[in-house]
Amino acid sequence: MKLSIIIPCYNEEKSIPLFFQETLKHTQKLPYDLEFICVNDGSKDDTLNVLSEQKSKLGVPLTILDFSRNFGKEAAILAGLKEADGDYVVIMDADLQDPPHLLPEMLETLVNEGYDSVATYRVDRQGEPKIRSFFARSFYKLINRISDVEIVDGARDYRLMNRNMVDAILSLSEYHRFSKGIFVWVGFKTKYLSFENVERVAGETKWSFWKLFKYAIEGIVAFTTVPLRVSMMFGMIVSLFAFLYMIYVFVKAALFGDPVQGYPSMMVIILFLGGIQLLSIGVVGEYLSKTYMEVKHRPNFIIKQKL
Repeated sequence: MKLSIIIPCYNEEKSIPLFFQETLKHTQKLPYDLEFICVNDGSKDDTLNVLSEQKSKLGVPLTILDFSRNFGKEAAILAGLKEADGDYVVIMDADLQDPPHLLPEMLETLVNEGYDSVATYRVDRQGEPKIRSFFARSFYKLINRISDVEIVDGARDYRLMNRNMVDAILSLSEYHRFSKGIFVWVGFKTKYLSFENVERVAGETKWSFWKLFKYAIEGIVAFTTVPLRVSMMFGMIVSLFAFLYMIYVFVKAALFGDPVQGYPSMMVIILFLGGIQLLSIGVVGEYLSKTYMEVKHRPNFIIKQKL
């Protein structure tokens, strides 16, 4: 039996040696053949050279996929899943925010308790800015209400899967990928393990507030069409009120002869409706842009070299 460990890497030169040291400490005694797959996602630091050094002295098979540029973590996860041929596959971050000491327990749960997947989630967000935590929790509440998938708050990409589930994930050929949703959408029996938040061992986070915001939009657009329906319903409601108000103005003018007044209020209404129209067009445009990228059939990533 073989365990494939996928590690997306972007500017992780300082974390990589620590990651291998800690991970091997908890996996070398496992009754499985190990395989590491590191995806260098267009790193601008010395990540590739550090990975090459580790390959020469690690003592465990290590495959390095070097992207031609930065394609993002989702592309790196997909590349790793395609490369992995293990009976069990796990995705881990190189910064040790995904505790390696959980791996033995995850494997035991998957093998002995009949699960197809063992996933992890953080029980707290200690060390994270409060405003970021607030928006993260709001995102999980929103997507769980409006989509068909239910994503656990604090869920990580740190997940162990059997071969059947990995093959099911790879059968989804969409360009815009939101792995947290895909993991849930494909189904299969999953158990969640909790752990307290762990800070990075080295380096800085690559996820700015803007990147997280775009990632949240990606997830919403990928797994629900509710925003389109909301735009349509809001348009219908506003149109109904506008029609009733028009009747009121005509009747009032016909019966009482009052001239139509209220320039300031009229401007407010026009600007309000204009904003709603632009918002609705933006929602439609977001879905249209995703469709546009899908029909191009561009690859999710380009591998410059495989080491």
